[in-house]
Amino acid sequence: MKTHYRVAVIGGGVVGASVAYHLTKFGWTDVAIIERNVLTAGSSWHAAGGIHALNADPNMAALQAYTIDLLAEVEQESGIDIGLHMTGGITIATNETRWEWLQSSYRTFQSVGIEDCYLMTPDEVKEKCPIMDTTGVIGGLWADREGYIDTTGTVHAYARAAKNRGADIIEHNRVLELNWKGDAWEVVTEKGTITAEHVVNAGGLWAKQCGRMVGLDLPVSPLAHHYFLTESIPEIEALDFEVPMTVDPEGFTYMRQDKKGILVGIYEINHQHWMMDGAPWNYGIELLQEDIDRIENELTLAFERYPCLNDVGIENWVNGAFTFSPDGNPLVGPVASVPNYWLACGVMAGFLQGGGVGKTLAEWMIHGDTEADAWSMDIARYGPHQSNKEYIKQTTGQFYSRRFVMSYPNEQLPAGRPLRMAPAHSEMTAAGARWGCSWGLETPLYFAPEGFEEVPSLKRSNAHDIVAAEHKAAREDVALLDITGFSRFEVTGPKAEAWLDKVFSTRLPKPGRARLAVMLSPEGKLKGDLTLFNWGDGTWWIMGSYYLREWHMRWFSDYMEEGVSIRDIGDDICGFSLNGPKSRAVIEKLTDAPIGDLPFMGCGTFDLGLIRAKVGRLSVTGEMGYEIHCKANEHIALRRMLLEAGADQNIREMGFNALLSLRIEKSFGIWSAEFTQDRTPGMTGMDRWIAWGKGDFVGREAALKEREAGTEQVLVTLGIDSAEAEAVGYEPVWQDGKKVGFTTSGAYGHTVGQSLAMALVDKGAANPGTELTTHIVGVECKATVLEPSPYDPQGMAMRG
Repeated sequence: MKTHYRVAVIGGGVVGASVAYHLTKFGWTDVAIIERNVLTAGSSWHAAGGIHALNADPNMAALQAYTIDLLAEVEQESGIDIGLHMTGGITIATNETRWEWLQSSYRTFQSVGIEDCYLMTPDEVKEKCPIMDTTGVIGGLWADREGYIDTTGTVHAYARAAKNRGADIIEHNRVLELNWKGDAWEVVTEKGTITAEHVVNAGGLWAKQCGRMVGLDLPVSPLAHHYFLTESIPEIEALDFEVPMTVDPEGFTYMRQDKKGILVGIYEINHQHWMMDGAPWNYGIELLQEDIDRIENELTLAFERYPCLNDVGIENWVNGAFTFSPDGNPLVGPVASVPNYWLACGVMAGFLQGGGVGKTLAEWMIHGDTEADAWSMDIARYGPHQSNKEYIKQTTGQFYSRRFVMSYPNEQLPAGRPLRMAPAHSEMTAAGARWGCSWGLETPLYFAPEGFEEVPSLKRSNAHDIVAAEHKAAREDVALLDITGFSRFEVTGPKAEAWLDKVFSTRLPKPGRARLAVMLSPEGKLKGDLTLFNWGDGTWWIMGSYYLREWHMRWFSDYMEEGVSIRDIGDDICGFSLNGPKSRAVIEKLTDAPIGDLPFMGCGTFDLGLIRAKVGRLSVTGEMGYEIHCKANEHIALRRMLLEAGADQNIREMGFNALLSLRIEKSFGIWSAEFTQDRTPGMTGMDRWIAWGKGDFVGREAALKEREAGTEQVLVTLGIDSAEAEAVGYEPVWQDGKKVGFTTSGAYGHTVGQSLAMALVDKGAANPGTELTTHIVGVECKATVLEPSPYDPQGMAMRG
């Protein structure tokens, strides 16, 4: 063991080994894997080893596809047999809604480049998997790249390949302490102290303890997971092929062949947490006692689906612990508060996602950015308020129990809620607010009459008419929206203006003005579509999406300079926006100041009734509007005041579902849909906001190169002939049978009377009037490229 390494990877499971492999593959060879026991000890050795393509998150599906493709390469490079059995896989549907979901998922796969899939009839399912009773099966989704591997062999293959490139593997050596010394980490281990420039927490079941060594309480928890292996099955012995990996979501089971028997795994509804504070240090290659009574219902369904189980014995039970995050995705990336400390943990499907996690983190560490959008895994999607033990227990348990349960675009899940609420939450609830959740904050979706219940659906919601009425209020009268769910950062200091001019590619607003502000990475990719306010007194505000607060603050911190102070004021300031042609009439009632003279994109401080508020003359609805910001303890009073002032103007409260409909009629993109960190300003039309002539800014050189070279795809608005559903994103877009792009988001445009979507398409398919097709919930629909901003293309309404 050397005394100095560039990177110390804590944990010798599949994720830690993959991180070391990718670091060495990409050029950082001075790497050590430090394992408290032996490679695979923890979760890796007892994992079921199944690999499958299907994932409800398209980004995670692409990550899994990368991992699957990598396995054969690692096997060849290492010389270690990983027991790769590429049997193919089937996910079956036993009700009409699941069948619609599979058809939709099939099209999503096409959008992200996974082409080796097709839909199956029940007879085709039976032919591929003769041991399955296909009673009740409506259809299935086949994927070529599914099967299983030998888990121990795979970990050793990653590790051997890393070692061949220069990495050290240090077993039986627990990390005791981590101490930051200002320029490097002091890694205190049982075998001595190591100095490392970077530390990676790939601790698996011990990730919690490895986080606490540096003051982090990570949102992860182990849960117990059952599977069993059977004796040899005569029906399997008689086959001249292996049965495919199969998933029966309504049965809560997955199945694969094991020798001449099968392995059946269960995601039971009655989940069980285990050692929420992390596994004991002396826990290693051990299992938990099986608890058959707890999984009785799921076992019954498994024996019905695979009748051969009734005639053979169970050779072995495996009940082992895996680590889960609240949404089931990994925790990856840098931590803003701890220098050179990186996460690669919470990977509940390590053999399926570990390759992609290793690649992503290695790119991040070496290049400062990732090839693909890493948001689905980024630790910054969680804040400190989501490390509460009860929050973790509720949300990880919810994810586990819903692993194979249908999810719907309009569905709201209860775990970990309510956590954060705007001050006027109770009054809005009494007014009929139905709530969504953003980064732990309750946000209004729409306001419904007493007794109304929204039905989860893949198709158009039964709240459609309610949203339409709120949409109409914003277009014709005035609508009030709670904007607590926006982030707010205050920037001050003698060098604040110079710093902002460097961080943002946009020209800065003059005093008393606001401006859309585009932030780029050094590689010229998007890092933010924010709004910048210059209040004229040396104070600036940056406003954006509430759920990106931790992510943006980490980015700002990376570029922080002397003479600049930035403060997250998102918990101190909240407010409401007025939206609609009568909004000026409402706000003018509350002040004798010349607020009506405030120009479009103007901002200032005004006395509104008893409240001294910061007001911006802007709205993302495409109508005249005002964003009114107050202190949190004034939120209730502000709402009452605005509703009273607007009573004679037919004021109506609205939620974010109506805002989605309003903004898409204006072709206004949003983050995590049209704008992601793997896309560029040229692709998304954000280049029109870049101040090319100003001095240097982050990403300028790369953005200039893109402007000169052009882009292959551009963002467009589509009108879709769909009577039953709207696009949700990642539906493929076709031109004469050729895939030319994919949707990014969709909504019904209540003013234009048409289903709309935004989409990234090839330039040759982007001209207005071009006839295309797409698949909405699996059904082919005509789509036409529209001129930008189907509603009020000249922007006259919002300028007043």
